Amino acid sequence: MASKDEKNLAQVTDKIAKMDEPQRSLVQRVHEVIMTAVPSLKPRIWYGMTAYAQSASTPALVTLRNDERVNLALTEKVELRPAGGSDGSLMPAAWYFESIDEATEQRIAQIVRAAVS
Repeated sequence: MASKDEKNLAQVTDKIAKMDEPQRSLVQRVHEVIMTAVPSLKPRIWYGMTAYAQSASTPALVTLRNDERVNLALTEKVELRPAGGSDGSLMPAAWYFESIDEATEQRIAQIVRAAVS
């Protein structure tokens, strides 16, 4: 019998597999980057979105959504910090992108690591 984590991962991979190209390849690569950055995260579907949490029974910390653009977002469960500078007290919590390169992969990994630290 599959564990809850295995069932959740299967739901995530199925959701990604049902996406149209080129978003499917993009979301699959971001999923891989997230799981490589923090292998302890547990992927699952959360409010219809691919999401990542500390455990199968805790709220999601990071969501990965595919609408018109791919969106990586932090949930309210993450300790958000003001950006400072010209953004003042605004707290960065979402990033949209249409493609991925090495610099974007590195930034996504940094964002996810910071979210769970």
